[in-house]
Amino acid sequence: MHNLGFALDGAWRVLLAGLLLGAGLPALFALGVRSLAYGAGRDAEVDSSGVTGPTTHPIGKVVAYALFAFVVLGVLLGIAFIVASGFGKTLSFAHGFPAIVDK
Repeated sequence: MHNLGFALDGAWRVLLAGLLLGAGLPALFALGVRSLAYGAGRDAEVDSSGVTGPTTHPIGKVVAYALFAFVVLGVLLGIAFIVASGFGKTLSFAHGFPAIVDK
């Protein structure tokens, strides 16, 4: 009976990692692209003079760059984890920031 519990625990961890890294980071990147497009302005907006023209939205650019920075941070942490594992070390968050330590 314990084997089933171990298998379900392992499957849950794999599913969570797959959702976060396999679908989560690309979804955040897509939201960043959408926010960047919103920040650049839309052609459907009509100016007070009746002429259509893009109106910029600075908040869209700020949100986009924040999302892009989060995605880059996730990718760099993944690369650091792979490199640390290759050298027989592990990635630790004991002090609040990532550090490569001995196993």
